[in-house]
Amino acid sequence: MLVLTLPLTAALRAPFPFVPRQHIPSGVATARCPSSPRLCNAGLDQDMGTNLYEQQLCAEDECEIPSEDEFTVAILGDLHIDPRKMDDYYKGREDFLPIIQDAKQRGVACAVVSLGDLGESKSVRPEETQELFAGTTECHEMAAEFLGSFGVDYEVIGGNHDLEGIDEFKTDEANLEAFLRIHKKPTPQFVREIAEKTLLVGLCSTVFRSAKYTSHEVTIDDEQVKWFEDLVKSKPAADGWKIFVFSHAPPIGSGLRVLQENHVVNGCCWLNHSGESNRKFIELVRKHRCVKGWFSGHFHLGQDYEDSITFPTIPRELGPYPNRGSCVFAQTSVMRGGTSRDGRQQSRLLRGNAEGFEICSVNHQTGAVRLDATITYTDTNHEVGVYAHEHVELQENDNFMKVYSPTEGDECYISYDEDDLSLDPMKGSCVGDEAVAWWHMSDGRVLGVYDGRLIEYDPSTLAPLGLVVGADELKGRRVLVVGSGMEECKVNTAALSNVVGMEGADCVDAEGEEQAVLLIDDETGTVTVVQPNEDGSYWRKIVRNKMIRMKEKRREQAGKAFAVEAFSTDSPSVVSSWGPYTSIVGTAKTTGVPGLTKQAVDSSILTKLAAHAFSKLPQVAAPRGRSKVWTDVGVEIKAAFESLDTDGSGVVSVSELLAAIQQIDPAADMSGALAIVKAADADGDGRVSLPEFACAALFGLEQAEKTENTQPARAR
Repeated sequence: MLVLTLPLTAALRAPFPFVPRQHIPSGVATARCPSSPRLCNAGLDQDMGTNLYEQQLCAEDECEIPSEDEFTVAILGDLHIDPRKMDDYYKGREDFLPIIQDAKQRGVACAVVSLGDLGESKSVRPEETQELFAGTTECHEMAAEFLGSFGVDYEVIGGNHDLEGIDEFKTDEANLEAFLRIHKKPTPQFVREIAEKTLLVGLCSTVFRSAKYTSHEVTIDDEQVKWFEDLVKSKPAADGWKIFVFSHAPPIGSGLRVLQENHVVNGCCWLNHSGESNRKFIELVRKHRCVKGWFSGHFHLGQDYEDSITFPTIPRELGPYPNRGSCVFAQTSVMRGGTSRDGRQQSRLLRGNAEGFEICSVNHQTGAVRLDATITYTDTNHEVGVYAHEHVELQENDNFMKVYSPTEGDECYISYDEDDLSLDPMKGSCVGDEAVAWWHMSDGRVLGVYDGRLIEYDPSTLAPLGLVVGADELKGRRVLVVGSGMEECKVNTAALSNVVGMEGADCVDAEGEEQAVLLIDDETGTVTVVQPNEDGSYWRKIVRNKMIRMKEKRREQAGKAFAVEAFSTDSPSVVSSWGPYTSIVGTAKTTGVPGLTKQAVDSSILTKLAAHAFSKLPQVAAPRGRSKVWTDVGVEIKAAFESLDTDGSGVVSVSELLAAIQQIDPAADMSGALAIVKAADADGDGRVSLPEFACAALFGLEQAEKTENTQPARAR
């Protein structure tokens, strides 16, 4: 069993507003920091200074020789170097140089490790070229020069942007070859013995162009995974081996909970996030106690939060054993201010010896070095971890995902009644911002509601996998789980059995444990079935990789160029349609997207909605009445608009329009709302603003659509 002590405030503080974290019961007291000044500083602004080894080893004119197991590692998060903005990088290097010099002068082994994403993922010379800087030869040469200027050898692993030289290199393989050659790496991965029986190990992302889903996913190829497995097997903790791992993204199961929203929603938080091997890394950590630390970047978030470092275990009163082996996981921030998501500019500093190690933060805004955590080895398989200071709460910011991370046995878990496959997680209530619940599906998958969203979690680690239903679609609805398996066949209520070509479809491959997830809108009486993906998962893998998206953009540009010439207009209407799986019918006879590439609804629906929304508006024959008439008209238009804008956002969404349509025609579907948006939406943002609404109210939807068509072409 591993032992961990936490600061008192960790147990008493409410969950961070935008930090995914496990539930901590209130009123639980834990141990404070130890009294040793080196092990505990008073707060976030304390400075250990840059001459630690001089203070420890030297007295007057004499210095002790450090033991052979002492080491120091400077760890740099996502660099995103921009040659136009080098001041922050030079400042960051100056913060590290005296630390490294202090260690080198005392004979302590030193290294610099970069966690990848070396270049800016945009053009750095926009007036000359649109070529992305990240992943290019110029980018890697500049990064190599910078990383080589710290006075010690450096190691580097690739992040998701380091193979982004898509204009210069045609394949990932060619881009990777340049990356390895410029940084003098024989292989994507690295291993280095920094001290006696102490290894630094790096794993490198090798996929960009061929990413199955988003290009922001960090993918460790099978060859590296096998290499890593063989390595940890060959270095048992019982023989005294200690391994510190470096990767761009953290492994699933690490417990890190300060996450960037787009990484959660788009499914690219963890190593090999969407792949079958995503749990392989934490399984190896659990099995091989030689892995003592794991450092990652990826999120561009600071190091002042408790959840930016996780220990192998937690006190029993705070929850169940998290099973993270003997490994401490640490998130690393960024050096340049322009790349920070929360305003912090920090790097990590790792110092260790045979007795344990310390994790520190280097603040590049002040130059201060702060101790964050101390880990002491009690034997080859056990450690004591101590946070060195209190923590701050993450301030509300739309860039960060507010995800509840469940733990086994917490009070938010919803269980089934005996022999019942149905579940009401919200207990009859609609989903709101404060609703928290999670449950197991009968097939073992885990779903949960938090922050008004429906999220899927990994069954093994309970880490968030991705977004299932967003707050915009879930708001005001209930979530229900009902059985949908063999019982439907037994009671002969099958709905499709008599449909030509679908005979017996109700029972094919059906299982008694099969379930359906439903979204219930009690006001309109509508039910939305949340269908799982083909692999059985629920989180929406909706983002294609950048190469595919860029090709789509070029096709749209070609369409626009044709339309400009063919229709003699400078602002043609250009839309896109997509193919995969928009229906469950067996034979696809139509391919139009309602409200987008074909007529959405008949005119009667539009007429009825207009009459409903504008029923209180005065009839104005022509725009030449008295000013008071127009004032009254404006007041009535604004009132009608606000009656549709139910969430007070200042715009009317498709879902709000659908609710209005269904008050008139309960049988209407989403296509009616899409048609209204298409007709009235002049700026193409997919919503109706007050000016757009006023135009439709005064001059009719037909005129509003003509106005919309004079706007620049856009992809939808």
